[in-house]
Amino acid sequence: MHRSSLVIVTPALADANNGNWQTAHRWAALLRPAYRVHLTSHWQGGDEALMIALHARRSAASIAAWRSSRSPAAQRPLVVVLTGTDLYRDIATDAPARQSLALADALVVLNELGARSLPPALRSKAHVVLQSCSARAPQARTPRHLRCLMVGHLRDEKDPRTYWRAAQRLTGRPDIHLDHIGAALDPALGAEAAALAAQHPRFRWLGGLPHASVRRRIQGAHVLVHSSRMEGGAHVVIEALRSGTPVLASRIDGNVGLLGEGHEGLFDVGDDAALATLLARARDEPAMLERLAAQGALRAPLFTPEAEQAALHRLLGSLIARTPDETPR
Repeated sequence: MHRSSLVIVTPALADANNGNWQTAHRWAALLRPAYRVHLTSHWQGGDEALMIALHARRSAASIAAWRSSRSPAAQRPLVVVLTGTDLYRDIATDAPARQSLALADALVVLNELGARSLPPALRSKAHVVLQSCSARAPQARTPRHLRCLMVGHLRDEKDPRTYWRAAQRLTGRPDIHLDHIGAALDPALGAEAAALAAQHPRFRWLGGLPHASVRRRIQGAHVLVHSSRMEGGAHVVIEALRSGTPVLASRIDGNVGLLGEGHEGLFDVGDDAALATLLARARDEPAMLERLAAQGALRAPLFTPEAEQAALHRLLGSLIARTPDETPR
């Protein structure tokens, strides 16, 4: 059977092991049954039938090259996948990022509210593709204390300081333990995390950990905290939902677009007092954790690999079907 070829451009490859790479690697696996897939960090020419470019700003050179090529690539479909920094920062200030939006045939957003951050004239190009992961059963959780977990590398966009300030507010609660997993991409933040861990007997900064270990810790946590300032659609939130772990998250589109508008565990960006209150309630009011878990269980079926694969195939199939017959495959 003939398979069309496509290229996925990702600004990070396997050695980075970040969100862009994880998305690119997973999409390649989901698409390979039907397509010949090539992964690259920079497109330098080729006869692929379609390009998927992750990150409007960081992949802008490849996007422009695809469109300006003298080959039939100038007419072949182009899909641009928008990250959180694309949607909530770069497209407002960066000319190459805005040009990427204009050149794309389709724009993919990774949460249900992502399209509303696009310029109105471009919203008709937007398609929601929710990311996925395997389901995991929750692990047994101790009744002796509340185990809170934040997963996110130490950088400003993730706003780890809000979590840390909430931890400081809870120093008088020996029944609330707080862990943070994430590498110190910002050395200053790393120094702050280490200092807090030295001062606070129930706060641990665990640094970067292998993905399998992270997933086990998500399964074993009573609650996952996600305090980001901007997100396209955080995979760690999806992993919590697919593990039966309740989520407390900042009230931004990238989180609400995964958790749903009515999610009980939302707090304003930077509001450590509100987060500390939610964490205390999670310990003191068992019914609250039960409600958060029930809300998450209703959302979890949206993030199955089968649903993500179907959404991708619908989008790419419709774009390739519109390509002129004379375009090589």
